[in-house]
Amino acid sequence: MNSPVEIPYKSFIVIDRKSEATIYMQITNQLINAIHRGFLPFGTKLPGTRTLSKILNVHRNTMIAAYDELLAQGWIESYPNKGTFVIGKNTQNNSEIESFNQENLTHYPKKTGFHFKISNILDNPFEYSNCEFIFNDGIPDIRLAQIDQHSKIYTSTLKRRTHKLKHYNHDGSEFFKENLSQYLNLSRGLPITTHNLLITRSTEMSMYIVSEILLSEGDTVVVGELSYFSVNMIFQNKGVKIITIPVDKEGIDVDALKNLCKKQKIRVLYITPHHHYPTTVTLTAQRRLELLNLANEYGFIILEDDYDYEFNYDKSPILPLASADTHGMVIYIGSFGKSLAPGFRTGFIVAPENVMIEMRKYLGIIDRQGDILMEHVLGEMIAEGEINRYLKKSLKVYKERRNHFTRLFEDSLGEFVEFEIPSGGLAIWIEWKVPINLLKLSKKCNENNLFIPKTLLYQTKDHTAMRLGFGSLNFNEIEKSIDIFSKNSKLIL
Repeated sequence: MNSPVEIPYKSFIVIDRKSEATIYMQITNQLINAIHRGFLPFGTKLPGTRTLSKILNVHRNTMIAAYDELLAQGWIESYPNKGTFVIGKNTQNNSEIESFNQENLTHYPKKTGFHFKISNILDNPFEYSNCEFIFNDGIPDIRLAQIDQHSKIYTSTLKRRTHKLKHYNHDGSEFFKENLSQYLNLSRGLPITTHNLLITRSTEMSMYIVSEILLSEGDTVVVGELSYFSVNMIFQNKGVKIITIPVDKEGIDVDALKNLCKKQKIRVLYITPHHHYPTTVTLTAQRRLELLNLANEYGFIILEDDYDYEFNYDKSPILPLASADTHGMVIYIGSFGKSLAPGFRTGFIVAPENVMIEMRKYLGIIDRQGDILMEHVLGEMIAEGEINRYLKKSLKVYKERRNHFTRLFEDSLGEFVEFEIPSGGLAIWIEWKVPINLLKLSKKCNENNLFIPKTLLYQTKDHTAMRLGFGSLNFNEIEKSIDIFSKNSKLIL
């Protein structure tokens, strides 16, 4: 390009007069972008400010300000009686320069220029829909959250003296950990201190940290025949061998596990004993003791995930295996504030001090900043008894929803399905007594405004079942959802 005015500046400098960014900075940044991408090669002579201001239809003073900024940043230099030039040596040949077009300059690259590892294991298993009614795998109803109360505590934390906030390190607020350790001691029988507690953002983050420390490629991990798909993805990504064992009305089959231990070395047993995911059954007290004895005898780690310990309706919850662990064989993972508004929830890990030291190293890498204000708010909610008061109110609502859901389900589909009313949790495990295509049922329901994700469907040679959450639906939504579900089920049976 022999003349600077031959360059089509209007093709790559687009001015948005509604933008909060000043016009001269918009021009500056887009000229820098053009230099970066090679459309304005090093050594290119730029038009004078008067000429370019006419091309772009801006005031000359705007162009002067843009050139001054480019000069200050070191992108251009001016020579008396010669003009203004892009600084540097041209390292591109003419064919490369000519290949640039407007799309190169106004769009971010669609693909990388390098190769990288692609994981099919970690593909997002979750689906989304615009249907009015949605079944999920058992999540709380955020509409029940007392957001105003939560916000007041958060605001007061910001306003009051912050002497408690200074006690902070990369693995969480000490104030929150002190209150949470006491809360877990009282509610779950875990005789722990803050040295046994790691605060994370979620159960998935907890699982990731634990798998990084405890598992190596080729290790054997045992899970239930039906297990939590998200955690299985973390294990698979680690390159371990996953073996499944049966789950019955009393939880995982301990005899099958013992026979397996006699044949090969097991590194980790992953269980959700309080309410097995997805079947919701509770591991019996006898099997819990047998599991602890097996872990001590064969040396495998019990990774206990108590994802919904807070939700119990008919009786006191059975204490976690970790509460009876005297040999340090259990790593306990849980969540806190699951019934609170999004953002007011957190995950945690309970473990012996020596492994906790290693876990803090990993947390310091992936989440060093943490959220000290939110953790302090949660600590205040524990200290003031707000958590217990809120949980008591929400449990009453969820119990009523469970009863309403199961009653309607029995009335409409009782001859075709069987289920046990769960003593806790926010979902029900439905098993079909007659052959039915669950994918076809899901599709038909979706056409009628009820979305059922594939992750809720369990159809194998041994199972035709579904995990249906009721917690996020009010009475009216439950009635309409079950009506759609029942009608479409009968159409394809």
